[in-house]
Amino acid sequence: MPMASPSPIAYTPDKAALRRQLRALRKSVPERARRQAGRDLVRAALRHRLLVARKRIGFYIPANGEIDVMPLLNRAYAMGVQCFLPIVPGRGQLKMWFSRLEHRPHLPRHWRLNRFGIPEYHAPRGLRLRGSGLHKVFMPMLGFDARGYRIGMGGGYYDASLAFLAARRVWRAPALIGVAFSVQQVQRIPNDPWDVPLNGILTENGLLRPRHRTA
Repeated sequence: MPMASPSPIAYTPDKAALRRQLRALRKSVPERARRQAGRDLVRAALRHRLLVARKRIGFYIPANGEIDVMPLLNRAYAMGVQCFLPIVPGRGQLKMWFSRLEHRPHLPRHWRLNRFGIPEYHAPRGLRLRGSGLHKVFMPMLGFDARGYRIGMGGGYYDASLAFLAARRVWRAPALIGVAFSVQQVQRIPNDPWDVPLNGILTENGLLRPRHRTA
């Protein structure tokens, strides 16, 4: 599927200004469209075989107007995918653990709110992995461009947790799939030479293939 048309937001090297514009744009998506978008993500993921039983795949709990990936997470769990959720580290640290959802993830004892008010699942330490142990990661983002570069909230947690990918030249895992509304595409995301582009971008319109993605 070809890339969606870029949003009216033009390129700017000012990441703070770009984030403000993208937050407002994401917030403007109507509630009905949000609900439909969550269902559309599932259909697109199944069509492109992004969910594979027994594979270790990272997800996230949506917050602050992010596109709803809960239908996608629920379908993956029902299919037998090993589903992992990130744990934000303590202050002064950036590298995240990814915690595997157990057989009864609805039980409250392992759930807690992090300092950003986002629910986290804290499985026993034997069921936690670093990013290098995953096959695929679905990543939240504020915006993306046709080259596959993303801009996040600015915390740097995903960048630090997946920085090892920049040193790999042939085999790169996990595959990185950014998830967003199609309107979050911009003309160009300011990026640094060491930034690792996404392998794919999942929106309500389908799976988008970056123009210069790594094989």
